[in-house]
Amino acid sequence: MATAAAGALGLLWGWLWSERFWLPQNVSWADFEGPGDGYGYPRARHILSVFPVAAGIFSVRLLFERFIAKPCALHVGIQDSGPYPNAILEKVFLSITKYPDEKRLEGLSKQLDWDVRKIQCWFRHRRNQDKPPTLTKFCESMWRFTFYLCIFCYGIKFLWSSPWFWDIRQCWHSYPFQPLTSGLYYYYIMELAFYWSLMFSQFIDIKRKDFLIMFVHHLATIGLITFSYINNMVRVGTLVMCLHDASDFLLEAAKLANYAKYQRLCDTLFVIFSAVFVVTRLGIYPFWILNTTFFESWEIIGPYPSWWLFNGLLLILQVLHVIWSYLIVRIAFKALIRGKVSKDDRSDVESSSEEEDVATNTRSACGSSSSNGANRVNGHMGSSYWAEE
Repeated sequence: MATAAAGALGLLWGWLWSERFWLPQNVSWADFEGPGDGYGYPRARHILSVFPVAAGIFSVRLLFERFIAKPCALHVGIQDSGPYPNAILEKVFLSITKYPDEKRLEGLSKQLDWDVRKIQCWFRHRRNQDKPPTLTKFCESMWRFTFYLCIFCYGIKFLWSSPWFWDIRQCWHSYPFQPLTSGLYYYYIMELAFYWSLMFSQFIDIKRKDFLIMFVHHLATIGLITFSYINNMVRVGTLVMCLHDASDFLLEAAKLANYAKYQRLCDTLFVIFSAVFVVTRLGIYPFWILNTTFFESWEIIGPYPSWWLFNGLLLILQVLHVIWSYLIVRIAFKALIRGKVSKDDRSDVESSSEEEDVATNTRSACGSSSSNGANRVNGHMGSSYWAEE
């Protein structure tokens, strides 16, 4: 029995790492055992180093959000406070109802000697405490903005001195015997580790309606980066990663402006993001990246099984680009027509948005609106999904 199981595992392992699938004709895994130059050639075992790096990135994120992002949020006026405590109202909220009717409100008003509107305001603020606070969303976006900006700057600096940035056909010359450099290795490992950290942190971050979509997206991104590393398509992979990072930090900046209620800045950044997104995803990506992966690579190295899969994944990515671009352009167009960015149709309006609209309508009765809960989309950009693609 043990021998049969071992044999089955051996067959599965051999099929998973089949040279006929992963490598061009007349190339074997043994050909990559040589030292090459720099860091040698990409090997599957290098991927294991991603997990401790991902854990380190997550630890840095926690420190960043606590000691940098949160003070910045408080500085721009985003509060981290709920309603003042009241034992009687808290007991009613937890044990009886979160939405007291008129009769119960009048009874509580007499019991506490409070105005009915003051009690309504307390319950609304208390309900918002159970929903995603703006402060938390600001800290999450500020972390992503910082990482995306830093990794984009690093990518531009690295690619500027790389020959395939200026002549993209260099991605295929001498393929697959293209040795790693330290800069390329660190670029790939950091990008992959960041997406692994997002994959795990999704389970403790604010839960949004697009949770499953983003989970699948992160999984696909990790798969594509890992796949391109194992079969040494890292040169074109760096171009794809940098191209996507070009618009991501702009989106996060727009979301930060939205949470801070800087309306004009939010609208301006979102329009800039929309322009960069469309140019990079519908212009540069298909006519530069897909052109070289489909046609120039066919001419230089010819197709083989993993080549078809790699290009298939890139083509699926382009389909997503078209869909997202349509939705983003529609929002940006409405912003130019109406003078403000309207609700994002793509998916990230938390379930608390309707509650926050109610809070806005009763603002005069309460004296002020709660900073917790989902951000209002009336006059403000709907936040949080746009860059996660």
